[in-house]
Amino acid sequence: MKSITIKGSERENVGKKATKAVRDAGMVPCVIYGGNQPVHFTADERTFKDLVYTPNAHTVIIELEGKKVDAILQDIQFHPVSDKILHIDFFQLNEDKEIVMEVPVKVIGNSPGVMAGGVLRLNQRRLKVKALPKNLPDFVEADISPLEMGNKLYVTKLTTNNFKLMHPDNTVVCQVRISRAAMKAAQEAAKAAKAPAKKK
Repeated sequence: MKSITIKGSERENVGKKATKAVRDAGMVPCVIYGGNQPVHFTADERTFKDLVYTPNAHTVIIELEGKKVDAILQDIQFHPVSDKILHIDFFQLNEDKEIVMEVPVKVIGNSPGVMAGGVLRLNQRRLKVKALPKNLPDFVEADISPLEMGNKLYVTKLTTNNFKLMHPDNTVVCQVRISRAAMKAAQEAAKAAKAPAKKK
């Protein structure tokens, strides 16, 4: 999985006043869990653009005064009105411990059902995976090649290399639904088949 580097400064004072001053200066208060003790730091709000406002999944290298910490974004809080980032929680990675994180679904292949006029509906845009940090995938591939009209693709049909999917077996990743035009054509064809033949 690709990494993004975030440069920050450790915080000593984490009170409300200090936190407000941090936000007023265009910085984001953050904390890293998962180590011996939580590490509080701040970083420029602009540095989170490629981590937060993207459909892709990334691990994070946090640089703090010469120290580097490998982590993943665990939780993020936004302002309810302005949508500004208020706070971010990170979780420190340990190369020997499995981690759970969400990664995007990448659709591959051509569905016969879609080519016949059906509509592909993506039920799950992201899936939770569990893996060692080195085995975290950038995305999970969903091959729609076998899907006929009305078929569903379940998580059990996805290929998983060195990672586990943390979803029930009946989770639908995507499905091919019958379009209105195809449904109307089928209804008209059924009516025509039932209609009595006209006398010559």
